[in-house]
Amino acid sequence: MKIRTRFAPSPTGLLHIGGIRTALFSWLYAKHHKGQFILRIEDTDRERSTDEAVQVILDGMAWLGLDHDEGPFYQTQRFGRYKEVINELLENGHAYRCICSKVRLDKIRDEAMSRGDKPRYDGLCRSLNLTDENAVIRFKNPTDGDVVVSDQVQGDVIFENSELDDLIIARSDGSPTYNLTVVVDDMDMGITEVIRGDDHLNNTPRQINIFNALGAKAPNYAHIPMILSPEGKKLSKRDGAASVLQYRDDGILPEALLNYLVRLGWSKGDQEIFSIDEMVSAFDIKDVNKSASSINPDKLLWLNQHYIKNAENKLLLKPLTDLFLLMNINIENGPEIEDLIDIQKQRTETLKEMAEQSTFFYNDFEEYDANAAKKHLRPVILEPLKQLYDSLKSLETWDNDNIKSAIEKTANDLEIKMGKLAQPLRVAVTGAGVSPSIDDTLRLLGQDKTLKRLRKGIEFIENRSSS
Repeated sequence: MKIRTRFAPSPTGLLHIGGIRTALFSWLYAKHHKGQFILRIEDTDRERSTDEAVQVILDGMAWLGLDHDEGPFYQTQRFGRYKEVINELLENGHAYRCICSKVRLDKIRDEAMSRGDKPRYDGLCRSLNLTDENAVIRFKNPTDGDVVVSDQVQGDVIFENSELDDLIIARSDGSPTYNLTVVVDDMDMGITEVIRGDDHLNNTPRQINIFNALGAKAPNYAHIPMILSPEGKKLSKRDGAASVLQYRDDGILPEALLNYLVRLGWSKGDQEIFSIDEMVSAFDIKDVNKSASSINPDKLLWLNQHYIKNAENKLLLKPLTDLFLLMNINIENGPEIEDLIDIQKQRTETLKEMAEQSTFFYNDFEEYDANAAKKHLRPVILEPLKQLYDSLKSLETWDNDNIKSAIEKTANDLEIKMGKLAQPLRVAVTGAGVSPSIDDTLRLLGQDKTLKRLRKGIEFIENRSSS
């Protein structure tokens, strides 16, 4: 039988790393077994589902390269099928209509809680054979025996049917509920493996009972532990519960994020770096840990830096260009992006950091960094900068060797250390005290822009000296 997995997010919130890890594990399992991966959007909650959240799901999956073999399927387009199955359950005696009011249900719940019991519906309408079309419809759960969930991560988990009440599978307006739709979808789509968060584990015995009532085989289940913050708490937006696309906008490479996520709860020996092909080859859901994993932002940055350093420049071209555009940087007013990548990729942990540290190549700055200017743009360096200006202006070929030679010659002629000249020069042409090597910086800036900014630096020192 061909393996078929699915990722079925609800667009009631933005897709975050917990959801993406679930998608990744499901995708890897399918690829490892040469099966199929299905994308399904569970959008039946129309009040909370948004088009924006749907688009984030689609864009996030595309950005990460988690391609689906079928879909995306939308539950809102399958209401007719759900109604058909609900009617089948009613006709076969596996479901019934219930007219219990909210007041009565609240009273039952409060009484159970006061006794220390688990709140559950008492089955008042179970045998009344009601025909009210405005009633909710409940699944008639078995009252004896148990359900064994043979979970590939958690092991065998046993649920007593007596502890499971008759859940609502259709609301009074006829709309289906989650536990019904997920069963119908998994059944119709031939899903063989369901990999999802362990917060769904308590839903599983109910769903298995619905499968049984429909005469269908339930999928194999694997409930993976949730991802926690570095402090071991529930993720906040600051920790990673924001949109997965925020990682893209923060300059994280998709390969780095996938490598990071696959190691949150799964491992193969001591190996830390995994290519996509290595993940597919090695991944086994049974190797996923039962305990929750905590995120480690430093680990993600370490991985991202590794992938940036080892990436072909052309592969970084589009994402870095996109970040410049996001920052409203005119990339036509500076060096070629691939040339920039070549000198910056060894120095930065993220593409966003690379972009932020490279804006001076494209945009003129209004003010110098105050600390850098105070330390390096001083009267003592005025004459060396003027002499260097003349030397750089006379260069006929603007390349690293000639630039470096001009700086070294000026330093030697004036008997000052190279760093004593290079750092003031860096501040003058970049506005700050940090940049790539000074010859690379000047080469990418170009001769005209370098001379213009160096003249501005000289005038800054002169003006400050006379004030």
